[in-house]
Amino acid sequence: MTLTELRYLVALAETGHFRRAAEQCNVSQPTLSIAIKKLEEELGISLFERGRHQVATTPTGALIVEQARTVLRDIQSLYKLADLGKDPAGSMLSVGAIYTVGPYLFPRLVARMQQLAPRMPLFIEESYTFDLRAKLGGGELDAIFVALPFTEPDVVTRTLYDEPFVVLLPQGHPLAEQSHIDPGALAAHRVLLLGEGHCFREQVLESCPGLQQAIRERSARGDAIVEGSSLETLKHMVASGLGVTVLPKLAAKEATYEQANVVFRPFREPAPKRSIALAWRVSYPRTEAIDMLIDALRQN
Repeated sequence: MTLTELRYLVALAETGHFRRAAEQCNVSQPTLSIAIKKLEEELGISLFERGRHQVATTPTGALIVEQARTVLRDIQSLYKLADLGKDPAGSMLSVGAIYTVGPYLFPRLVARMQQLAPRMPLFIEESYTFDLRAKLGGGELDAIFVALPFTEPDVVTRTLYDEPFVVLLPQGHPLAEQSHIDPGALAAHRVLLLGEGHCFREQVLESCPGLQQAIRERSARGDAIVEGSSLETLKHMVASGLGVTVLPKLAAKEATYEQANVVFRPFREPAPKRSIALAWRVSYPRTEAIDMLIDALRQN
């Protein structure tokens, strides 16, 4: 049984006439007749009742014709999927990002991708690194934006940019008088951090000498340790005068409050920073789509 025979079968059922079916299939009438006869012999039943001027399907033949239509539709769907594979920008791309990157990266990324690949919509997800890692490995996400270091078997990473950290202070805070802040100086002040699970929290603790020890000592004295669920939440708390915080520069560029409320200060060189990378599976076939994603981010 071949796909060609199934096409002849459906054509004959639709036209009810050998000659018209042959014309529809662009073959000679004897060719179509022989193919139908061969199919009937293979199945061991008669598919059609043959009259002098008309052909009609038998009851069983009608069921087989309907199944043949389903098979041909499914085959057509396979060809369409293959066509999508030939056009890497012709279908959705699933992209994830850690919480401290997504809100500040995706707005410009989506706008640029609309220009570069308007037929490739982005499915976007924000989460913790460990969750994104699992979804990338499981095929739920095609690529993820993470902070380095990030190692995973059979995963490729490409560094996109380095992002320095800055300090956000309430207006009038003693550290606001300095043009550049020593990372070690933060240990003497109340520093607002993200909650457990955020990789940026650990990066801040590692970058500011004495900060982790100072937090432990405050906790031992019974002082409340203030944490936020997002960088935007930390901004709100700083603006209210609750303390100071450290932000990646991209998040600092997003103005939430007027200068009357808060001020930003860079760190003294060498300033703490993080590297943001794009990660995807080695086996992922749409490498051109990944390249488009990278190109979109590197546009000025």
